[in-house]
Amino acid sequence: MSPMKPIRLPEPPSPTVSKGGLPDIFEGGVYGVVRRAVVIGNGFPVSENQCVGLVRALGLADKHVLYRVTRPKGGINEWLHWLPVSLHKTLDYLLRKIFRHRITPLVSENGGSVGLSSVLEADSKQIVTMARETYEKEGPLLVIASGRDTISIASSIKRLASENVFVIQINHPRTQLNRFDLVITPRHDYYALTPEGQEQVPRFLRKWITPHEPPDKNVIQVLTLGALHQVDFAALRSAASVWHDEFAPLPKPLLVVNIGSSSGYCRYGVDLAKHLTANLLRVIVSCGTVRICFSNRTPEKVSNVIVKELVDNPKVFIWDGQEPDPHMGHLAWADAFVVTADSVSMISEVCSTGKPVYVMGAEHCRWKLADFHKSLKERGVVRPFTGSEDISESWSYPPLNDTAEAAHKVHQALIERGWRLRP
Repeated sequence: MSPMKPIRLPEPPSPTVSKGGLPDIFEGGVYGVVRRAVVIGNGFPVSENQCVGLVRALGLADKHVLYRVTRPKGGINEWLHWLPVSLHKTLDYLLRKIFRHRITPLVSENGGSVGLSSVLEADSKQIVTMARETYEKEGPLLVIASGRDTISIASSIKRLASENVFVIQINHPRTQLNRFDLVITPRHDYYALTPEGQEQVPRFLRKWITPHEPPDKNVIQVLTLGALHQVDFAALRSAASVWHDEFAPLPKPLLVVNIGSSSGYCRYGVDLAKHLTANLLRVIVSCGTVRICFSNRTPEKVSNVIVKELVDNPKVFIWDGQEPDPHMGHLAWADAFVVTADSVSMISEVCSTGKPVYVMGAEHCRWKLADFHKSLKERGVVRPFTGSEDISESWSYPPLNDTAEAAHKVHQALIERGWRLRP
């Protein structure tokens, strides 16, 4: 195999390295006592990916256990997801007792989104017992949670074992922040408090969009520009090697196109798909290869428009959704990206590479998602996709480094608590 072509990435800022060869974030000698973590997920990759990304950045990638909060599924349960998860489970239990065999068996969703054969069901009392019983030998437990359904579990752990755990909630819980030790949330969550937000967001919706309560003095709040994720320089280096044989021979430059779907904050449809397709046909002359990926949420009417126009183009490859997922290979080997404006997570990942990122459809976004795109543009991280670009011309910017920066804030908070991370 020919030598791997170096991936053209500006290396992200790294922690100061000590004389012992370890980053300072892991220094602590015999006093380094935080060496394990519990991740509490909700079954959605977008949420769980943020938790695991923070765990990686803290050096605990192989020292964590994943628990998951699950809801009953099937039948009437699909209409009850707005209920608090504990009430939903209680109601499901009562309905099964009343109707017995007339209700279909409970479908388990554990393990489905992260490639695990089994994931432990999140139980606050069980986790608290484990944290207390192992505290003397293993030290304090780091608990990292994300998603609405995880809030009650994480806050219960904090309430019952505050001396044995450090609880981090990712994304604003829309509840009292003093139920956690640290909360990580994107800046655009506070959009409704800005002058623009006051004008645009109806008053009755503001409390659902923006938390009003300032952080308690005992709670640390970390604000990020985008979402946390697992894409760091080491992961990209590894992906570049894994995908070398498939991507190295491709004609350059390689343009990767990631297409999501309409959302409540960013509505679009077939018209955007047609516009995107027309723009791709205009820039394809400056591309060696174009690889297109749809998310599992992309409407068929959107994907059909793009596939119909581009599937027969010899420069274009459209991923069929079958494993293995080339996403990490794309991040490592692409020369530039075109992404739709709907997904903060997707955009945060591609913007962590330092490579050119062109966004399609930002004008369709509103409120806090519009504020997110405004912040990216002000930092020179993204440009609108107009169809007049020369993909062979590169440009760069300081990569988004939210995950590493959040990990640094967590480390500082642990030091203030009297704890340190230990490798």
